[in-house]
Amino acid sequence: MSNIFSERIIDVPKSFIREILKVAVEPDIISFAGGLPNRDLFPVSALQEASNDVFDSAGKEVLQYSNTEGYLPLREYIAQRYETKKGIKVSPENILITNGSQQGLDLLAKVFLNQGDEIIIEEPGYLGAIQAFSIYSPSFRTVQLSDEGLNIQELAGVLNTYNPKLMYTVPNFQNPSGISYAKSNREAVASLIKDKDIYLIEDDPYGELRYIGEDIVSFKKILPEQTILLGSFSKVVAPSFRIGWVVAPDFIMEKLIIAKQASDLHTNYISQRILDQYLSDNDLNEHISLIKDTYNRQRKAMLNSITKYFSDEIKCTKPEGGMFLWVTLPDDIPAMEFFDLAIQNKVAFVPGDPFYINKKNVSTLRLNYSCVDEKNIEMGIKRLADTFARVIK
Repeated sequence: MSNIFSERIIDVPKSFIREILKVAVEPDIISFAGGLPNRDLFPVSALQEASNDVFDSAGKEVLQYSNTEGYLPLREYIAQRYETKKGIKVSPENILITNGSQQGLDLLAKVFLNQGDEIIIEEPGYLGAIQAFSIYSPSFRTVQLSDEGLNIQELAGVLNTYNPKLMYTVPNFQNPSGISYAKSNREAVASLIKDKDIYLIEDDPYGELRYIGEDIVSFKKILPEQTILLGSFSKVVAPSFRIGWVVAPDFIMEKLIIAKQASDLHTNYISQRILDQYLSDNDLNEHISLIKDTYNRQRKAMLNSITKYFSDEIKCTKPEGGMFLWVTLPDDIPAMEFFDLAIQNKVAFVPGDPFYINKKNVSTLRLNYSCVDEKNIEMGIKRLADTFARVIK
């Protein structure tokens, strides 16, 4: 029956992490596998009040179809926040509200990529982007990450050898590694691609979640004409609303709107209106401060527990924000081998394999700290250390 399906879907695997989460849901398993915001921090009462206000003032209107671009006051809020927080001037007309930033990835791939077209992606890279782009059968060109950002020599080599249309980056607290590109690295990347026929996608779902250090300049500021921004309210308000956005130049926006019209007509209008009402009535910065205080404690707890329990030959990144850190085992020990043992030991993580293009049995893994309290973080890291000790001699 496989010949009934399109070629584009046959070889695209299920989300590895979604499959892992099915295994990790047992209540006695401490899970570092998900990339979920902490549900205890959702502004439930404020959102309920915003919802009531929207239905009381515009109930009939918000149940109707809406425009493809998205609710204008919400786009104006996003544009104003870019200017206030990042010093970037964006017109609301250049913002498209999407069904999460994941849809933004799909729309960009649909608009830009033909089969075999080349796209640069980080290694390791965000699994959701790899999956979204893979549907369109591109040729991935990977560039390795370090603690400072992209390997500039590798990037130069790729640009000299191939003709990529797109370059996908998560420069702030990258998923899965947790690293952030240094300012000098961003400037070097921008210098290499400036005036080339390539667009850089700056995906920034975690940029508001900085706990230490200073914010680093956006690619949109350094390379305004060639940068496409992706953003999301999922990590700072509520993921179930599925409200994300794309910022793109006029001529690209025109094509994105056509692609979105063909996909779903428009993003959930009620969610947009409730979110806009919530943002009008509440201080988002105050809410984000609560999230940052909580996640920073959990980040510190994980790093301290790793120092306490992991052997010295196991290395990890030390992110200044976001939701993840990246663990590297000795080279000859694939992280995948530990997964079943870890589940038996009542702790879950994500092996590194799905974050790579055509690499298997890698010695890396991702840990998430946003959904586990400090006590369980220490207990889970100890269990993980015990699991590693069975194999690492």
